Amino acid sequence: MHLKSLEIQGFKSFPERTVIEFHQGVTAIVGPNGSGKSNVTDAIRWVLGEQSVKTLRGSRMEDIIFTGTQSRKAMSFAEVTMTIDNQDQKLPYEYTEIQVTRRLYRSGESEYLLNKTHCRLKDIVSLFMDTGLGRDGYSIVGQGKVDDILSHRSEDRRKIFEEASGIVKFKTRKEDAEKKLFNTDQNLLRINDIIQELSEQMEPLSEQATAAKKYMNLRDELKEIEIAFILDQADKLAARGMESEQEKKSLEEELEKQQSVLSGMREDNRKSIDELHELDENLEKQRTSINNASLKATDLAGEAALSSERISQLRERIGQGQQQIEESRESLKLLENDISGRQKKLDTLIKQKKIYSERLSQAENDMKELQQTLTNQENEIVSWKNELDKKLEAIYENRSELGQLKGQRDLIGQRKRSLKLELAELSSDRNRLKFQI
Repeated sequence: MHLKSLEIQGFKSFPERTVIEFHQGVTAIVGPNGSGKSNVTDAIRWVLGEQSVKTLRGSRMEDIIFTGTQSRKAMSFAEVTMTIDNQDQKLPYEYTEIQVTRRLYRSGESEYLLNKTHCRLKDIVSLFMDTGLGRDGYSIVGQGKVDDILSHRSEDRRKIFEEASGIVKFKTRKEDAEKKLFNTDQNLLRINDIIQELSEQMEPLSEQATAAKKYMNLRDELKEIEIAFILDQADKLAARGMESEQEKKSLEEELEKQQSVLSGMREDNRKSIDELHELDENLEKQRTSINNASLKATDLAGEAALSSERISQLRERIGQGQQQIEESRESLKLLENDISGRQKKLDTLIKQKKIYSERLSQAENDMKELQQTLTNQENEIVSWKNELDKKLEAIYENRSELGQLKGQRDLIGQRKRSLKLELAELSSDRNRLKFQI
């Protein structure tokens, strides 16, 4: 697996589409200060999923997009595509050549592509995990990074060692398993709470159902009694109405008789004025009696109308009572269906609890296996760390010895210069002596 090419457009100092080919044997990219060498490294970091703006030497993510110059407009997006040769199948991917693309727009939207197919950042991070090429890997080491790594705490250096030893994937799986276990525990707690709540509701609901059935029975009995009472009252009112009709008919017959008598009396009026006065008086009496009878008949007719209206109202109440009975029966059916549904839900939750318990046991077994693997890897890392500490101590000793040698070399140089001065003085003295002789 090696880097074949890097295609950059709109990223920092690369407004034009620029393709950098990395042939076999390429060891360095050289150029003057400010030519963009560090931007190439930043582009590789960025396309591998780097999210820290500080690591990319900016204050916000939009700073990586070409901002423009006096003679060139600013770019609206930045895009980097990295092509990797995967013929040795080092990466768990079926293709022999892999292209990873990252694109960022000035509006803040971003895209990740794997072989020109949209994907997630998580997919890219998982692809390069344990290869040393990820955003947290050891393949990209910037200026001063080695000193930072060696000067930091051992916990901070541990990430690089874990990446090099290939246990990051196992740690990630362990973290995912722990998250799944935590979520499963939370689901089990919620299921237990729901089961407990439903269990607490079963007894009150059963009591309510019993009370509702008793209420329905008592209300049916009450409705039957009210209906019987109303029908009895209606029969009585109907009988009174029939009596009033009969009395009215008798009064009308009597009125007809009186009218016939009045006709006879009018015929006899010619016979005698005295008889006429007497007949007038009798007629007046009969009229008074008839008026009283008419008033009584009117009262009876009003009572009959009231009775009819009362019968209508009672029949309407009977209809309403029957409707209430039907509504109560529907409510009872709904309550029974609700109880049945809650019982089914309780059974389903119990089954889910059993399934989650089995999954929890399997996840715990998997976590034990991962912990054993992690323990073995950590032991290997400890041994590697001890070897590295020994090598560092040897380096420090060599540095100390080198410093001593440099000091001795400086002393020898100073001694050499002093001897040269003495030799020059001796030569001048010798020449002077020769001149004197």
